[in-house]
Amino acid sequence: MKTTTLNLLSSCVVIGVLLSGCAAVQSTNSTPYKLVYSSLESKNRSIYLSDESGQQRLRVVNATKADGYPAVSPNGQHIAFYGKYDKFKTWSIHVVDIDGTNLKRLTTAKYKWDSAPSWSADGNAIMFTREYKNDKGQWQEEIWTMKPDGSEQRQLPNLLGGGASFVGNTKVLFHTHAKPSQIAMANLDGSEFVTLTHDDADNRAPSLSPDGSQIVYLSNRDGNQEVYSMNVKGENHTRLTFNKEQDWSATWSVDGQHIFFTSENQTGFLDVFKMRRDGSAMQKILNNGSQISSVSNVNAQALENLIRTNQ
Repeated sequence: MKTTTLNLLSSCVVIGVLLSGCAAVQSTNSTPYKLVYSSLESKNRSIYLSDESGQQRLRVVNATKADGYPAVSPNGQHIAFYGKYDKFKTWSIHVVDIDGTNLKRLTTAKYKWDSAPSWSADGNAIMFTREYKNDKGQWQEEIWTMKPDGSEQRQLPNLLGGGASFVGNTKVLFHTHAKPSQIAMANLDGSEFVTLTHDDADNRAPSLSPDGSQIVYLSNRDGNQEVYSMNVKGENHTRLTFNKEQDWSATWSVDGQHIFFTSENQTGFLDVFKMRRDGSAMQKILNNGSQISSVSNVNAQALENLIRTNQ
């Protein structure tokens, strides 16, 4: 695929416009539940909401005993997540109302790994990554989209990779399938493709800040997988974590002032940490939590129902 050069200053403006709808939703939200994540309890993984301190927690759903990668819809009414079937060999995307009702399995491709769902800014589409081995035993990594009801599932044919998320409604931020993987951004049709990292390390799982100016991502360029940041033009790469264990799932707080990520613990699972956007003031907020993402809006009535069921 031919890579075209973007006017990145103009791109920043476009991204800000694309994200403006999300910002409008965030400004009206007063819920303390700003995080959604997967929690390991008694060998089962369930989806939880939490405040940013980790003190207030609400269990949403346990659909498959191995639920993860939750993402709340822009209107605050639904959560997309993955669950595992066939002795963990089939991973499927689901949606559930935020109060834990109306669970629906959206993808059913046998022995394919569908994960990491992301909502478009208008809430009319879900993006996800599909991984599987082809007939030659080679791992494939594809980016797919579908409607929130599971209809119109289609692969983005010109883009191979994972860790994909919508930027607005028409662009995608992801890591490439080619090794070593690099952070890239493009239109959904593959046009205006730009690579933002250029080194011999694996750079993965990018997350765009709420204002569209910064990206956090994972990289092993210094040996261990750590959290890094850069601006949306691919400049000013900064290492933020210096941990002995592998770090995962970096994401921004709703106000863009903090970063949440997970780090491996001594039990072989993960804990959730919070730090300022410059990497300072790091603290652990949740034990045995993983695949965390921020919540910009929660439907008030659904939240009331969820609180009632958790009492």
